[in-house]
Amino acid sequence: MGAAAGRLVEVVVAERNPLLRSGFDRVLAEDGRFRLVAAVADGVAFLDEVEQRMPFDVGVIGWEMPGIDGRGVLDALRGRADAPRIIIYTNCPDRDVPRQAMVHGAAAFCSKREPPEQLLDTILQVAAGRMVFPFFDVTRLTSDPFAGLTRRERELLAALSGGLTNQQMASQLDISLNTVKFHLKNLYDKLDVGNRAQAVAFYLRGCEAR
Repeated sequence: MGAAAGRLVEVVVAERNPLLRSGFDRVLAEDGRFRLVAAVADGVAFLDEVEQRMPFDVGVIGWEMPGIDGRGVLDALRGRADAPRIIIYTNCPDRDVPRQAMVHGAAAFCSKREPPEQLLDTILQVAAGRMVFPFFDVTRLTSDPFAGLTRRERELLAALSGGLTNQQMASQLDISLNTVKFHLKNLYDKLDVGNRAQAVAFYLRGCEAR
C-alpha cells in the first residue's frame, strides 16, 4: 500500500510525550504534503486506530511505549496485507533498535535527534514504498542470534543457562542485584522473550546452531 500521487500522505502517530504529539499536528500541517489522521499515546491506542481508520499510509510510532511497545505493534501487524507502513521514531539509546525494528517488520527507523525535516523525508520515502534505515551490518539479521548483546548480557545469559539465581549472578559478576535486574530486562527485550526459561531456551538453540 502506498500514497497515490497527488494526494496527502495520511499519517497516524503514537507518541507517549504529549508535547511531541501536539507538535506533530503543527509540523505535518505546515508542510502541506501530509494529513495527520490521529495522534495517540501508546501502542494499544495505535492498534485501535488501525482497526477503526484503515486504510492510512504511514504510522510513526515510538519503540518504548506503555501498554504495547513498538515491537509489539509490529508483531500485531505482521502478515496483514492492509497494514500501514511503520516508522520507528525514538531516542532509545540502544544501538540495536534499528536492527530489531527491521527484523520485526518496520519500514524505517528515524532518531528523534534528527531534525524534523529528516522525519518528513522519511515519511515521504516510506509512503512511496522505500525502506529507510541507518547503516548496520545486515549479516547480523540472521547469522548470529547473540549479535546484539553486550559482553555483560552474554555473561548473564550463560549464567542463566547454568541455573544461577539473580543473587548468585550478582555475587559471581561482582555487581549489584539491581544491576543484574537491569541487564536482564535489556537481555529479555533484545531476545524478544518474557522470562528466564525462554531466554535459556533461546541460548541453547543458538549454541546448537553454531
